[in-house]
Amino acid sequence: MAGNTSLVDFEFERQSDEQIFTVQVLVMIFLCINLLLITTFFQKQCFYATTRYILFAVSLLSDSLLLFLSDILLLLTHYNVVIQVWLCVIICVVTLVYTTVTPVTLTAMTLERYVAVCMPLRHGELCSTRNNVNIVLFIHALSSVPCIVILSTIFGSASLKFYTQFQLCAVELLFIYLWQHHLRSVISQFYFLIMLIPVVISYVKIMKVAKAASGEDKQSSRKGLRTVALHGFQLLLCLIQLWCPFIEAAIVQISFTLFHNVRYFNYILFYLVPKFLSPLIYGLRDEVFFHALKKYVSFGLYKGNNIG
Repeated sequence: MAGNTSLVDFEFERQSDEQIFTVQVLVMIFLCINLLLITTFFQKQCFYATTRYILFAVSLLSDSLLLFLSDILLLLTHYNVVIQVWLCVIICVVTLVYTTVTPVTLTAMTLERYVAVCMPLRHGELCSTRNNVNIVLFIHALSSVPCIVILSTIFGSASLKFYTQFQLCAVELLFIYLWQHHLRSVISQFYFLIMLIPVVISYVKIMKVAKAASGEDKQSSRKGLRTVALHGFQLLLCLIQLWCPFIEAAIVQISFTLFHNVRYFNYILFYLVPKFLSPLIYGLRDEVFFHALKKYVSFGLYKGNNIG
């Protein structure tokens, strides 16, 4: 019996190591792709003077930071590395803020496409260089509100001694009481519902314009329609991601092995996949950006061959 238990533990540990290795490979691939796209963004002045590309860069930076921090937390947990709670709080605060920044940015990108297709004469006014800075600041301010509310409940319910303890770092560590979990869920789902409404409205409005348009306008409208649809799909994945902790909390009561596998599946499908869609939507589907990316990569390879 003891031998069978040891064999099961060994098999579970081997599977866990394989999953961690797979995640590291995927995270490195996504981070390298994002780094390449961010570098391309700064190569041309027209990109960081255009709203759609600025929002794209914000999305890339947000996703990259989230991937990096979540991977650190994953490795710390996997190898049972404990840190002081105050440091964990800082990491988790940044993670919580940028978890919201990503979908808020997606909503802003959707609205930008709506203005470009349905209100082309006002696009230059609403998406001016001056407004770009205000849009980015507004995105971060709006994304910080849920975190501020949650933090106020945490600071009010934990003693100073709690922050000097050494523990495994996880976002769940910050929620001492069950009602804090529920509060976080309610705030997050309210935010995502509010964000989903303009995406749906924009899709319907652009669809009407696409039906009425002709020639190049029709092609442009259809492309905007597909972009908004992809943003909606990203938001849906982000919304499902909010439900994952509650599903996992129920499964862990049944089987820890099943919980481990479900958590791995959720991380791949609802955390990594949405991060991959942003480069796909604007990095590859956008002709101007793709041309700049291709030119930058070709120049890098040419320069590398000359050095070699």
